[in-house]
Amino acid sequence: MKRSSGARLCATATLGALSLALLTGCSDEGADSKDDAKSGGSGGSPSSPVATATARTAAELEKLLLAQGEVKGYRVTSGDDTLPKSKSDVKTDKAECAPLAYAMSGLAPGETEANASNTVTEDKASDAASKNPKDLSEEDIAGAFKVDMTFVGLSSYDGDRAVRALNSVSDGVKACSGGFGITSQGEKQKITKVAEGKASGAGDESVAFSVSSDMDGQGTATFNTEVVRVGNTVATYYTVNFGNLETGKAAEIPSAVIEGQAAKLK
Repeated sequence: MKRSSGARLCATATLGALSLALLTGCSDEGADSKDDAKSGGSGGSPSSPVATATARTAAELEKLLLAQGEVKGYRVTSGDDTLPKSKSDVKTDKAECAPLAYAMSGLAPGETEANASNTVTEDKASDAASKNPKDLSEEDIAGAFKVDMTFVGLSSYDGDRAVRALNSVSDGVKACSGGFGITSQGEKQKITKVAEGKASGAGDESVAFSVSSDMDGQGTATFNTEVVRVGNTVATYYTVNFGNLETGKAAEIPSAVIEGQAAKLK
């Protein structure tokens, strides 16, 4: 089922006001060790496989995205209706923050044209699914939104550009800690805070961060993102739970989704 434009824009970083409206309407460089790489080191010497790698094509990345049935308890759908189609749709008021905005939007955080994305949503059994829409209660409607929705993006790079892409995210987390502005598909949104998160350690290296988004003057909401490099391919994960926005608690990125996607990239 196609998601609303409010959900689409929320998922692409124009989060606060649109999320609130939705709810209301429904009721360090040169590191050699593996440990350094796991925490976001630059990794890869000039003679390493990463440095001599050739980028996968967008078509190849599409085949490497998680498919329906590959992660138990989750539904997989195309990202075409929920995510921006290109970086030209996402602008930031600080250049150093752009990789963060791209990662939150299923776009390549680094310099490449090879990009693919999809949506992996928690599949919860609900009695409401069998009801006539006219018979749905406010509780039924609110419950329908209480699922974790993860936007997954894959991008691939020549040479050491995948390493540099992940480093740009790590650097952006530090440079943008005080927040930044985003314009996505014409809608403006203010990120008030960026904080480093605990990465999963998946792949060759990974970086995690959270952002706090202004909810149109009615508080803030927090969202989690993780970026994982596997060889010369970078995976981004951004998770939102519309039904829990009013609680102020950020949805955790499902480990099953990260592990499942990382396994397909090895």
